Amino acid sequence: MKNGKKPTLRQKQIMKASGLAPADWLVVKDLGSELHVVSRMSLKKIGGKPKLRKLEVIA
Repeated sequence: MKNGKKPTLRQKQIMKASGLAPADWLVVKDLGSELHVVSRMSLKKIGGKPKLRKLEVIA
């Protein structure tokens, strides 16, 4: 998995609309119609899969 990046203002607004706290998530992919985010806490855990979510962007 690629390294997650800090979300931009637009991405933060999408996360808030989906019920996520932007401070707890990193952006992995921004495909325009879809936003892939990963939990910061799951990346710190040793072993196991990171928690990945796909958010749909509503224009």
